[in-house]
Amino acid sequence: MKIFNTLTREKELFKPIHENEVKMYVCGPTVYNYIHIGNARSAVSFDTIRRYLEYRGYDVTYVSNFTDVDDKMIKQAKKEKITVDELANRFIEAFMADTKALNIKPATANPRATHMIDDIIKFIEALVEKDYAYEVSGNVYFRARHFKHYGELSKQNIEQLENGASQHLTQEEVTTKEDPLDFVLWKPQKEASEVAWDSPFGKGRPGWHIECSVMSTKLLGETFDIHGGGQDLQFPHHENEIAQSEAKTGHKFVNYWMHNGFVTVGNQNEKMSKSAGNFVTVHDLLQGEDPTVLRFFMASTQYRRPIHYNDDNMQEARERVQYFKNLYQNIDYRLNDQTSSQENTELAQLVNEKVAEFKAAMDDDFNVQNGLTVLYELTRAINQHLQESTVDKTVLTIFKEEFIKIMTVFGVEFNQKSDNLSEEVEALIKKRDEARSQKDFKTSDEIRDQLKGMGIVIEDTPQGTRWKKNES
Repeated sequence: MKIFNTLTREKELFKPIHENEVKMYVCGPTVYNYIHIGNARSAVSFDTIRRYLEYRGYDVTYVSNFTDVDDKMIKQAKKEKITVDELANRFIEAFMADTKALNIKPATANPRATHMIDDIIKFIEALVEKDYAYEVSGNVYFRARHFKHYGELSKQNIEQLENGASQHLTQEEVTTKEDPLDFVLWKPQKEASEVAWDSPFGKGRPGWHIECSVMSTKLLGETFDIHGGGQDLQFPHHENEIAQSEAKTGHKFVNYWMHNGFVTVGNQNEKMSKSAGNFVTVHDLLQGEDPTVLRFFMASTQYRRPIHYNDDNMQEARERVQYFKNLYQNIDYRLNDQTSSQENTELAQLVNEKVAEFKAAMDDDFNVQNGLTVLYELTRAINQHLQESTVDKTVLTIFKEEFIKIMTVFGVEFNQKSDNLSEEVEALIKKRDEARSQKDFKTSDEIRDQLKGMGIVIEDTPQGTRWKKNES
């Protein structure tokens, strides 16, 4: 398996620190609002990666944090006249509901910044002791220039970073920072009502970047396998994480850095923003969209590529999800019909070949487009086989089991419980079969319409009458 490492800008052979175990950390949301489709894209991308690693036999420890205190949260809580903690709890609950609907597996752990204040303070104290950090008027800053690898992740040199940083300094930072490049580890309390904690540096709260370094190393170790997040986090967030983590531990922080692409909205592929009026939250989308379709839409594009949210692409996702559901139902039906089974060695060989090709495609930096292309080639052959008068039930059983596993990678799951029909419906189906055998097509059609009104769709096949419940 190969993974594109953002740090080296190369695909590298994946070698976890511990055989058959993967430890990964993915930056989670700042919980002051419902997550938007960009947040969801990151969560879906790395859940798909996690699921594929598990499909390949790895035991994955998956940690994703909540930033539950920052300037935006303090401002919003003050506006609503509630505490920051109350605001955080509300939108953490909303995040859990939205991600559950998208069939995103629960993380092994969801640490919160406010629950690790003591660990954050100890981490900062260690950096101060090593002279990587300094305190000025209640602020604690990290000396970025002291870390010799600063800028390597984002591929920016010190001069570029310094020029950029100089243009965004507040007056307070101009007077307190030793260097424009330095970034904050601890912020002083600005007013008595503002949420804050006691520390050796004065009453205040942690900066954004320090949270993830503390939470990830505490739960996964000083060096772990994969760190993920959106492309927009490469600089400064992930750059700063590397600097402060490696400065403190003296060890490599992360072996593989992975970043997902952006989401554009509408037919013009516009960047999503509130000012443009195209800001899309998952909470709103789920009011009118099948969550499985939304999940598959985001999971079916390779994680590093941008995705374009528009009506045409969503319609394509709907059709593909329905295609897979129909295939599953057709396989189920043929496995349970009364025809005998006939060996088909050619199809058996094709199933083995295509499953191997699917794995090869996904092993190449989780190339889901190529993986799905292989899957479509195989499902076309399976669909053709399902039309034959006699099928190979052994091969269909093997394919069905593998198909369920593969679709689970993409977050698509099938209803594997057999539905029981009421006596009334069974009697109507039997009556319709009798009418058809007597060529009484008028009665047959009337019963079909009656069943349709009861939510039962009838299909006539060479193997007999089959039915399914109308999910819509």
